Amino acid sequence: MSMTSSNSDIVQKLWNLCDVLRDDGINYSDYVTELVLLLFIKMVHENSEAGLLSEHTMPIGCRWGDLSDKDGINLLNDYKNILMTLSTGKRREVDPEDPKNTIEKTVVTDPLILAIYADAQTRLREPRHLKQLIKSLDSINWFDAQKDGLGDLYEGLLEKNANETKSGAGQYFTPRALIDSIVRCVKPKAGELIQDPAAGTAGFLISAHKYIKDNTDELYDLTGQNGLPTREDQIKKNYIGVELVPNTRRLALMNCLLNGIEGGKDGAIQLGNALGEAGVNLKKANVILANPPFGTSKGGDASITRKDLTYPTSNKQLAFLQHIYRNLKAGGRAAVVLPDNVLFEAGVGTDIRRDLMNKCNLNTILRLPTGIFYAAGVKTNVLFFTKGSETDKLQEENCTKNTWVYDLRTNMPSFGKRTPFGEQHLKPFEAVYNIVLAERKEGEWSFVSDTQNGNKDTSRWKCFSRKYISETKGDSLDISWVKDADSVDAADLGTPEELAGEAMTELKGALADLEALVKSLGSEKKSGVKG
Repeated sequence: MSMTSSNSDIVQKLWNLCDVLRDDGINYSDYVTELVLLLFIKMVHENSEAGLLSEHTMPIGCRWGDLSDKDGINLLNDYKNILMTLSTGKRREVDPEDPKNTIEKTVVTDPLILAIYADAQTRLREPRHLKQLIKSLDSINWFDAQKDGLGDLYEGLLEKNANETKSGAGQYFTPRALIDSIVRCVKPKAGELIQDPAAGTAGFLISAHKYIKDNTDELYDLTGQNGLPTREDQIKKNYIGVELVPNTRRLALMNCLLNGIEGGKDGAIQLGNALGEAGVNLKKANVILANPPFGTSKGGDASITRKDLTYPTSNKQLAFLQHIYRNLKAGGRAAVVLPDNVLFEAGVGTDIRRDLMNKCNLNTILRLPTGIFYAAGVKTNVLFFTKGSETDKLQEENCTKNTWVYDLRTNMPSFGKRTPFGEQHLKPFEAVYNIVLAERKEGEWSFVSDTQNGNKDTSRWKCFSRKYISETKGDSLDISWVKDADSVDAADLGTPEELAGEAMTELKGALADLEALVKSLGSEKKSGVKG
């Protein structure tokens, strides 16, 4: 996803409101959750004003107009009451037959709104801060935002939050460039059941939906004929995610609705643990896209309680991998982001990899560069595989014949704020992946070949047979062959003048960043905004 300049500007304005929330004692980790409770009411108002939202509107008394013209303690109290109403579906009102008493009246019947605002409450304490937030949201050019898509704007805010608070939001946020690239490779189709058992903020489902929209004339081709679903069935039945954390699920439900995915009556994202009962109850899918959380099971809600896994393990990624390939329909496709340890862990790890390669065609492994996720040192990969026939026992026991590996890690830049990871870094991989289901010949698709000495092993793209993986690697999938430039002789690193020039370029860039920060702080001080 790439944002327009107008939406990018709006995202920055929204992010700057963190100063207001910080002054009220709200930290970065809670910032977006706090803001979107108010922001979603505004976005629903803007969508309704533009005639783009016929369903899922806010009830009378809980709309933007019920807040924007109030002040003081009445404003804060009314906002708290609105959140309570949206959370419970009920509001206390004066009994018309006995004005001395109050009655509880049901005012919210939309289950999706109730799901979005489940247990919602504000931590704001100062009415003036709430008023400042409302004024700031009213000052935004929502016409431009609407034109560019409120869904894209909301996605941009989530991305900004993940980039700025990597120890918190980043752990459930997969880089958009990577998500979109994976989706373009997997090519989801209208009518297919698409799942993400570790949904986070629903980035994979939304990217799949956008891909399908692009290939069905914004869903207008979906008339229920020629084997295609109706538009309504597509947005209500064909996307499902599972998310363990309630506040993250809230963000995901809002994200889905603003991007046109409604899901079932409670939305497209279930609250639950895919490694528990929620995963057992999921229907088998045509497409599964996921970036499961890193780490091991340590009890609590996130523990692995599935009793139906063939290979019990405390490693959450290995458990998720089992769930994913088991939950695919025959012929179903999956792409899953996994850390390196899944590729080489011995014992049960070997059993699971062997089972995966038996039941599925593990056609491709993409070795990702470091530094693109919240934990800078984590090394990750994307595994692409297709489920074999569940009725052909021979095929089920020998699905993988060859696995192609693309090394996007060795000799890549150190990614971060100064060197962002983007679509351009993934395009070479996509170019060769497009022949993933066609016949691949060794060396034919070399992408970085050394023409001077003819060494084909400098190619980032290489094929490995199932026999090689079994007999030579012991069913480890930790496969690399490209020589790391860091291991070359010091003489090959460049002259002192070249190294000094590179250092000077870095220092100039850092100085420019510092000057921009000082200028920004000076502007805030002049306008009376605390930094």
